[in-house]
Amino acid sequence: MAKKGKKPFPKWSMWSSKHAEVSRLLNEDNLRLQFHHHDDNNSCIKTYDSNIMGTFECHNPNCENITWSSGRVAITIRMYSGERYNARVYHQHCLRCYSMSEPTLDDSYAERVAYRLKKWSGVDLNPPPYDKKEGPPHESRHCEGCKAGHCLQNKLRQSRYD
Repeated sequence: MAKKGKKPFPKWSMWSSKHAEVSRLLNEDNLRLQFHHHDDNNSCIKTYDSNIMGTFECHNPNCENITWSSGRVAITIRMYSGERYNARVYHQHCLRCYSMSEPTLDDSYAERVAYRLKKWSGVDLNPPPYDKKEGPPHESRHCEGCKAGHCLQNKLRQSRYD
């Protein structure tokens, strides 16, 4: 008999609620794209892995690790035919109790997604400034993006050994 219990926490999420912010940035270059609610890696025409920033909250009431921030939240941006896109944002595990947590996103989500969509649409852009900040090391075993092979930090680490 199957064990009854809690439904497993998702390892990633899509943020259609951020579409208005992305659209506002796209409108600056007269681009109109729609959010594609169906996440399908097979039917996308372009895909790109990047990182954004976010804040996580541990929801385990027995854990003392309440919140943490990460400048390495893995994201996979996808373009589909018909001027549609989506972006998969990968979750992270708490450093103390290993509970899964979905991030609260800042402006970097809309900025990063809009930048990539503009590049794919042929808009001539300068790369955004990259401000390398020193912080705690990236914990790959806590990052669902690393486990799925979509985290840039993990790709950088692997490329050093290739």
